[in-house]
Amino acid sequence: MTGLAFFDSNVLVYADDERSAEKQARAISLFSDYQRRDAAVISLQVLQEYFSATTTKLGVSVEIAQKKVELLAAARVVVFEPRDIVAAIELHRLNQISFWDALILHAARQAGAVVLFSEDLQHGAVLAGVRIMNPFVA
Repeated sequence: MTGLAFFDSNVLVYADDERSAEKQARAISLFSDYQRRDAAVISLQVLQEYFSATTTKLGVSVEIAQKKVELLAAARVVVFEPRDIVAAIELHRLNQISFWDALILHAARQAGAVVLFSEDLQHGAVLAGVRIMNPFVA
């Protein structure tokens, strides 16, 4: 797939999940491919969620998680302003998705991503002009 791709934290966390070898390999490969082409996009929310999930759920050390956050931050990073929160609330209302998923979707839309890689939204759906893809669906 060409164009910018937004990565939800739930996909990136698999890069550190040794319990799911197939998902781990897929997450690493997919993000690396887009990162090499300068087409990977994340947000501050994704960085925060990634750090929290890897240190609490996977037991990654704080030092290692910090290094990985620094590496992830080399991607394009969406930073919000107050009006973006209002736009996310609107997406939440209109699409009946969680507020946190709406923030992710808004960040993807704002960045101009053509695809949002996530496990949390309906695979194949197009919301706010962004195609949702679960990279772990066969």
